[in-house]
Amino acid sequence: MSDRSSRVALVQMQCGTEPAANLEKAIARIRDAAKQDARIVCLPELFRSQYFCQAEDHANFALAEEIPGPTTAELEKVARETGVVIIASLFEKRSAGVYHNTAAIIDADGQYLGKYRKMHIPDDPSYYEKFYFTPGDLGFQAWPTKHGKIGVCVCWDQWYPEAARLTALRGAQILFYPTAIGWHPAEKEKYGAAQYSAWETMQRSHAIANGCYVAAVNRVGHEASAGGAGIEFWGQSFIVAPSGEIIAKGSIDREEIVMAEIEWGRVDEHRTHWPFLRDRRIDAYSGIEQRLID
Repeated sequence: MSDRSSRVALVQMQCGTEPAANLEKAIARIRDAAKQDARIVCLPELFRSQYFCQAEDHANFALAEEIPGPTTAELEKVARETGVVIIASLFEKRSAGVYHNTAAIIDADGQYLGKYRKMHIPDDPSYYEKFYFTPGDLGFQAWPTKHGKIGVCVCWDQWYPEAARLTALRGAQILFYPTAIGWHPAEKEKYGAAQYSAWETMQRSHAIANGCYVAAVNRVGHEASAGGAGIEFWGQSFIVAPSGEIIAKGSIDREEIVMAEIEWGRVDEHRTHWPFLRDRRIDAYSGIEQRLID
């Protein structure tokens, strides 16, 4: 590796009911990735707990914490120890009654660089996130780290080309998407293949349209809540090159570290040869900020 490339690792893991145990597992996986020369490590969405948004339960607000706070403090130590950049998705308590789905970015020297608050908040069966999360108010951002300039969005954000575009325009060379997505068991047989294909296709399109790498990390395992059928998380964390090709991909049901070598020069190459950013008609996009155009 050199300044021209960095190895990226996605921690695909199963999350249990004990936050401390999940954090311990995540730290162990970060150390494992560092031993394999990873320089940027991303954890899945809300990795410190099971996916609690399957039910609307006020008791779950006890899972939230301040950012920066105790978890970022632990991860800052790990970053200093291993020399890796860490992206950690956490349940943020901003104040009483105001909570966010937030990703913290920690540089390779242990410096806390900042946070991204999830902008798009879903409200679907077993994904009752509007009950818990206030929409983000920090905008789309990119951070220059010791191992590359990264952008971070979270899960539902990954369906919106506007989010990817604005993050790329901030200079991000790779977009990370901490994710918790899976099948409703009753729908899997009929819709499962199409649902997964749509998810993968969206990430590949973000890479092509913005000439950057994209990395989506998911959890695995079946989690049930409040007696419901639960969600079968489909894993398959993957990394996409600026050309749209998948260069690393995880399994459906195993905990693993998904890794790929990122060649930063490919970003410049693709943005030069496929100059979508150059040819944008910024004078003609009036209305994109409106819900609908009559």
